[in-house]
Amino acid sequence: MARPYHALLLLMVTLALISRKVQAWGSPEVVREFQDIPKNYVYVQQALWYAMKEYNKASGDQYSFKVLKILKSQEQITDSLEYYLEVNIARTMCKKISGETEDCLLHQDPQMQKMMFCTFIVRSKPWKFELTLLKMKCKDI
Repeated sequence: MARPYHALLLLMVTLALISRKVQAWGSPEVVREFQDIPKNYVYVQQALWYAMKEYNKASGDQYSFKVLKILKSQEQITDSLEYYLEVNIARTMCKKISGETEDCLLHQDPQMQKMMFCTFIVRSKPWKFELTLLKMKCKDI
């Protein structure tokens, strides 16, 4: 008597997995590949704010960095929204303890100036208020 229930359970699990389009290795299905989107798009700005917050937290520098210019912004749709960002950032005169970078001026002293090119990928699930930094790569310019 238990065998029909096991077979039915196995069939239900299989159908559930197929209907959810579960991919190998747990990677979400790409619904739409990365495409250029406006740099002033609200979710781009939110993703960039989060990426810079994480960058400043991870940086060993005592000063905060802020975005000078957004060079590229793209969005990909999976089970979430993913934002690919290429930006130029620079060291400000604000120490990290202040936590604020928007009103911070850039260093004018050539010894303190530092600019970097960064690539970030941020996963966003705005319906859950979740942001995750998937990639952060920066190099001096």
